[in-house]
Amino acid sequence: MEPLGITTVFLVICVSCLLFLSAWRKMSGSGKLPPGPVAFPIIGNTLQLGSKLKFIGLCANLLQLSEKYGSIFTIYLGSERVVVLYGYEIMKESLIGLGEEFSGRGSMPLFEKMAQEPGIVFSNGERWKKLRRFALTNLRNFGMGKKSIEARIQEETHFLVERLRNTHGQPFDPTLFLTHAVSNVICSIIFGDRFDYEDKKFVTLINIIEENGKLQRSPWTALYNFFPTLMDYIPGPHHKLFKNAQEFRRFVLERVNMHKESLDPSCPRDFIDAFFIKMEEVWSKRLNGPF
Repeated sequence: MEPLGITTVFLVICVSCLLFLSAWRKMSGSGKLPPGPVAFPIIGNTLQLGSKLKFIGLCANLLQLSEKYGSIFTIYLGSERVVVLYGYEIMKESLIGLGEEFSGRGSMPLFEKMAQEPGIVFSNGERWKKLRRFALTNLRNFGMGKKSIEARIQEETHFLVERLRNTHGQPFDPTLFLTHAVSNVICSIIFGDRFDYEDKKFVTLINIIEENGKLQRSPWTALYNFFPTLMDYIPGPHHKLFKNAQEFRRFVLERVNMHKESLDPSCPRDFIDAFFIKMEEVWSKRLNGPF
C-alpha cells in the first residue's frame, strides 16, 4: 500500500476512535441516572426506538421500555442523554407537584438556530417568566389601545365572509381561506395591520410558515437535533428551514423599524408598540435607579 493510502487509513481510524471515545465519555458516568437500555456510541438508542422515529412507533417503543425499566428511565437520542417520564401519575406529579422544577425547556438546536434569540417560546427561568407575564398582560389589556382583539377578529370575519361569498356557491377547500383569516388576526395584533389576501408579502409569509411546518415534521429535524454540528455540513432540506427563518426575520425587522419611527407611547397600536414602551420603561428605571 502506498504511503498516502496508509496515512489516509490511519487518519480515518484515529478520527473514528476519537468520535467513539467522545460519545462513550458523554454516555458514561450515568450511575445516578434512572435505568435504561444499553446505548451504542454515537447512535445511542436509535435502533431500540425505531429507525424512522415515527410518532406512533416511538410511543409504542417507549411504552415497552417503561414496562421494563419503570415510569422513569434514561435513553440516548444520538449522543444526547434524555430522561423519559412515562405515564399519567408521574407526569401529574412532575408538572403539578414539581411544576417549578420542571418549568424549563430542553435544548433544541434546530429551533435555537432558526430563532437565534430565545424569545418567549425558548426562554427559561426568570427571563421566561418576565416575557410570559408581559405577553399575557398586554394581550389582556389590548382594549386600552386603538383597537381591541375582539374588534380585530370581527373586522377579519367581515373580509372572510366576503371572500366566501365570492366563491358563488362553487365547491372549494376552506383551508387556505381560514389560514389567511387566522394569520391576519395574528398580524393585526402583532403588526397593527391586516393584509389583503392577495398581498405578495403576506402570501410569501404564509408559504414560508407552511413550508417550515412540513420540513419540521420530517426526519431531518430529528437528525439535526441529535447531531447539530455534523448536520451543518451535510446538504439536505433542513438548510431550507434556516433560509426561510432568515426571510421571515427580515420581514419582522422591517415592521419593527416602521413601528420605531412612528411610535406614540400614549397610544400603543399593537404588540410591537407595547414591547417598545416596556423597553423604554426598563431603560428609564435602570438609568434613574440607584447604582
